[in-house]
Amino acid sequence: MRNTMVRGFCLGLLVTALYVLGACSRPQLNIYNWTYYTPTSVIKKFEAEYNVKVNYDVFASNEEMYAKLQAGGSGYDIIFPSGDYVSIMVQQDMLEKIDKSRLQNLDNIDPLVLQKATYDPSMDYSVPYYWGAAGIAVNTAKVPAYERNWSIFSRTDLRGRMTMLDDMREVFGDALVSLGYSVNTKNSAELARAAALVNDVWKPNLVKFDAEAFGKGYANGDFWVVQGYAEVVYEEIAEDPELLRDTVFFIPAEGGPAYIDSMCILKNAKNLDLAYAFIDFIHRPGIHAEFLDSFGFPSTVNKAAGAFKKEAPLYTAGDIANTELKDDLGEALEMYNSAWEDIKVGY
Repeated sequence: MRNTMVRGFCLGLLVTALYVLGACSRPQLNIYNWTYYTPTSVIKKFEAEYNVKVNYDVFASNEEMYAKLQAGGSGYDIIFPSGDYVSIMVQQDMLEKIDKSRLQNLDNIDPLVLQKATYDPSMDYSVPYYWGAAGIAVNTAKVPAYERNWSIFSRTDLRGRMTMLDDMREVFGDALVSLGYSVNTKNSAELARAAALVNDVWKPNLVKFDAEAFGKGYANGDFWVVQGYAEVVYEEIAEDPELLRDTVFFIPAEGGPAYIDSMCILKNAKNLDLAYAFIDFIHRPGIHAEFLDSFGFPSTVNKAAGAFKKEAPLYTAGDIANTELKDDLGEALEMYNSAWEDIKVGY
């Protein structure tokens, strides 16, 4: 009996070792993407079809992603920056030029998105992934009366129950729009007024600036109003029918910052063939529709995916019609960075 048990134990170890060895010997694709942004089901389908292991790391803001890469973070093949950071990284020679002959599904990209993507309308360095915008989630059981605009963060009666994103361009963009300015202004006086609105009026009412845990905080009842992304909030409250019923998400009609997040291949990526395969896989209409349905997104990028969608979106493409894409600010970025650092003191 003992010999049988030993043989069985050794066989188990051998099977485990062979499994691990097989997993390690598979080709690997290294992705650096936003949190909650590619469904596990899509990753698994890609892994199965191409017999590959996908390593998936996440970031919470463009600034975090860029800082990690600048600090020497390497080994990634595909990254998902927003348009303004595509521009920055192109200028700094951080991205591979896209060989469009290796992508069969680019015809599915809506020409309207490419018109909006003035930073790279020919897809020389980036392939659009999603066009959307952050908005506001409100727990209407706690906040039954509210205005559907950014002024909600001025409400002192909600002090200690609200958060905004730890994202300079998003927060300043909301303030700028509230004052009637462009989210891309380079006018120092306009930015100063927006910074004062954030620092003196909104910030005292916030628990914190948070780009990572706002969804969890909203789900557990710590926060009643959060600026953020619909998919993050609804992912966290999916198992809470009462909170689902009481939650309203909206993008203010006055507008705000919008984004086009794109798939880019990092310079000297080691797994170039798999990188192209993944980008093309994402833009198969059925796969892109699965991505959209998983996060409650409208069809804004892949014009063929709409026919394959099965779920109603959390907001519509029309809701982002009045938003403005964030551009590369060039030298004015330092002005924003300085103002943001002043606001973040103590947070």
